[in-house]
Amino acid sequence: MWIKYNPNPTGRNVEDCAIRAIAKALGIDWESAYAKLVMNGYAMGDLPNANSVWGAELRRNGFYRESIPNTCPDCYTAEDFSKDNPKGVYVLGFGKHVATIVDGNIYDSWDSSKEIPQYFWYRKEK
Repeated sequence: MWIKYNPNPTGRNVEDCAIRAIAKALGIDWESAYAKLVMNGYAMGDLPNANSVWGAELRRNGFYRESIPNTCPDCYTAEDFSKDNPKGVYVLGFGKHVATIVDGNIYDSWDSSKEIPQYFWYRKEK
């Protein structure tokens, strides 16, 4: 199920999906997520919303990356993934977009449930 989620302090939708996703996945506010990604981007010589930059932040916080199985590469949606993974925190990468799933709910500023994820990040439960 999609739940509208936009923690941007001014309520703007400004191509900050990586910041929103990191904030939700790590349970921090938008400003803290933004600062983390800016510093990572600076250190890596890349932009804060680059997959390698936000991926590095997830890895530092105990997340692991997996590919989506290639059994139906054009029909397995974020909604399908959320139904198959009703517990836990996942960050889905769609190529040029990213969204977070928490306990089967897709958190995003727009309904990305029909988008096709390419890979996902997850944190192993202790």
